[in-house]
Amino acid sequence: MPRTDAGHRTTAHTADLTVRAWAPTRERCVAHAVAGVVESVVGTGPPPATTTVERDLEGATDADLLAAVIDEVVYLLETRGLLPAATEVLATPTGLRARFSMVDADALEPVGAVPKAVSLHRLRCERGPEGWWCTVTIDV
Repeated sequence: MPRTDAGHRTTAHTADLTVRAWAPTRERCVAHAVAGVVESVVGTGPPPATTTVERDLEGATDADLLAAVIDEVVYLLETRGLLPAATEVLATPTGLRARFSMVDADALEPVGAVPKAVSLHRLRCERGPEGWWCTVTIDV
């Protein structure tokens, strides 16, 4: 998996989806993980955002912070019917601030299963010699 640039890839299974992401910074790595989740649901190229949602999230570890951001995406989809067309993640003194540029999920044609919850199994977010990488499994 390349570490000098940024990106993500997904692997779908019967009841879950695994997203692997990498980037030079933790924040970009988490944002790429979000993009992988969104693309698994609606494919690439969602329409322009109609609203912005910003959340400050906390966690004891980098993996906990990754889970908190993905959990927020699932929560916003379930409660408000919104999916992020783009995500910016910033470090804060107590965790991360996620700024989601959102679109109405009902206006999008689904191409995959809807995420239900983040699994703590195989959850990782770590800094390596060539940058950050993360793995998150989502129940669908």
